[in-house]
Amino acid sequence: MPWGSGVSAKIVAYNLYGYSEESAVGDGAIILTYPDAPVSLAETVNARTSTSITFSWSNGVNDGGAAVEDYRIFYD
Repeated sequence: MPWGSGVSAKIVAYNLYGYSEESAVGDGAIILTYPDAPVSLAETVNARTSTSITFSWSNGVNDGGAAVEDYRIFYD
């Protein structure tokens, strides 16, 4: 879901049966902006093992007005 400046927040719940309907728009919960993507992604080659790899990266310039709380790593 692409968030942009001034977008109101809504929430859905999820369990093994699926997703709930959307909540009403939050009372004053406004997403200011989304953070920039991380930059300078690199593997730490000397930390590689037969079962794991290690990455490093730097935060993007803009955090969107709130600290970045989590990262997700995708691979194929």
